[in-house]
Amino acid sequence: MTPTLSSDFLTEARRLGTATLHEAAGRIGALPAAIKPVDQSMTLAGPAFTVHCPALSNLQIHHALYLARPGDILVVHVSGGVEAGYWGDILNEAAMAQGLGGLVIDGGVRDTAGLASMDFPVFSNGVCIRGTGKDYDATAWLQEAVLMGDVLIQPGDLIVGDRDGVVALPIDLVDEIVLAAQRREADEIAKIDAIRRGERTLDLYGFAKDAPTHIVPGTPFTGRAR
Repeated sequence: MTPTLSSDFLTEARRLGTATLHEAAGRIGALPAAIKPVDQSMTLAGPAFTVHCPALSNLQIHHALYLARPGDILVVHVSGGVEAGYWGDILNEAAMAQGLGGLVIDGGVRDTAGLASMDFPVFSNGVCIRGTGKDYDATAWLQEAVLMGDVLIQPGDLIVGDRDGVVALPIDLVDEIVLAAQRREADEIAKIDAIRRGERTLDLYGFAKDAPTHIVPGTPFTGRAR
């Protein structure tokens, strides 16, 4: 049974943050590092509504706006055509009017001064003023799997974004991933407390065992004594 992404669940996923979720999931789901929010305060969490549009055309994004449900995150793959501004203030206003949860796109956006001031999280591969066309005859896909970097994103997967980046998590695993992330967070808090008491990371992580205790000039440094 597919989990329901409740408001409380999404709030907790957003609080835990992308890095913790990525690590807790077994280091999966990290989207390309270039995809960042247009304003560092922006965060998002919600189910993916996937869009695979042809390069340099944003017609399909216009349609996706009105097929997605409130709270959905538009996840847009631009077929390698990164040098264009697929999204700007008009689409941003339309997305807010539809109650969508945010945008993640592996292409460019523009009108970023306005986007940064609006209450709608936008995560993009960069900023580009070059306009797009409207390719009516091109083959495009909505609500089918898209590949961003090495991450295959299925419709409905949990998308979480913050200033560190974006993570996409398989919907069937999100409950256990969030529990694992909570355990990881508690462990990190305990380690930080120990460091503040004077303990070493080498001991906390077990790196000191069999490790070299001094530097030998002209000899490569390894994690185990030779």
